[in-house]
Amino acid sequence: MIIAIDPYDDSYGLKVPKFSADIVTISHNHPDHNNLDAIKGEPFIINGPGEYETKNIFVYGIPSWHDDQQGQKRGNNTIYRLTVEDMNIIHLGDLGHTLDDEQLEKMNGVDILMIPIGGDVTIDAKKANDIIAEIEPRIVIPMHYQIPGLKLKLDPLETFLKISGLPTEKADKLKINKKDLPQEETKIVILNP
Repeated sequence: MIIAIDPYDDSYGLKVPKFSADIVTISHNHPDHNNLDAIKGEPFIINGPGEYETKNIFVYGIPSWHDDQQGQKRGNNTIYRLTVEDMNIIHLGDLGHTLDDEQLEKMNGVDILMIPIGGDVTIDAKKANDIIAEIEPRIVIPMHYQIPGLKLKLDPLETFLKISGLPTEKADKLKINKKDLPQEETKIVILNP
């Protein structure tokens, strides 16, 4: 089962991978997050809030904003909670604000949290760290930060790592089962670009 989340285009300087997927989620309709042309095959496409189920994967889209002004600057954003092989995975998309109580309630029992940390058009490292403390996931995967070749100016990963103080490991890919998740503390996994 391959799930593609927010497939991007080449407008910000990064090479666009082309691959097949069974499911595609799109957090918001900006070109750097909704490039369906990069996905081969005929995936099940999820593009907004609601409850979805396909191929034994449960996806819950939670409404949010791409900014801290209720979407007036950058529009809507959908947070996705995916239940895959008995694990709960949250992808915050381009979240631009702290979470309210209703949103946090829908994130109980998160195993893996994918969170933007780069600031500018999303939350920054400090807000990301606050959200991590509220959600208490087992694994955090930082995303949406400055990497070589990116034409968008975002904060570097190091800013987030200094603030978080959590144990960190780097990996080319993350392959994990429920039984292998950290039990006592939250761990950051940095996926190499």
